[in-house]
Amino acid sequence: MKKLTYIILFFALFIFNNTLFSQCAMCKAVVESDLESGGKTALGINKGILYLMIIPYLLIAIVGFFIYKNYKKNSSSIENHEQ
Repeated sequence: MKKLTYIILFFALFIFNNTLFSQCAMCKAVVESDLESGGKTALGINKGILYLMIIPYLLIAIVGFFIYKNYKKNSSSIENHEQ
C-alpha cells in the first residue's frame, strides 16, 4: 500500500506542475516567429525532439530483447530437464 501511495504521489507531482505544460507554447512561439523571419530553428527543434524520443524506445527495445532472450533460454533448459 505504501508503494502505491508513492507512485500516485510521484505522478501527481508531474500532472499538477504548470511549468511542464507551459514550455510547449513557448517553443511553438519561438519556432513560429523564426519561420516567419526565414530561420531554420524549427528544423533543429524537430531533430532534437526526434533525438530525445528515440532514446526511451531504444532502451525499451533492448530490455525487451534481453527479457525475450532470457525467456527462451529458460524455456529450453526446462525442456531439456523434462527429457
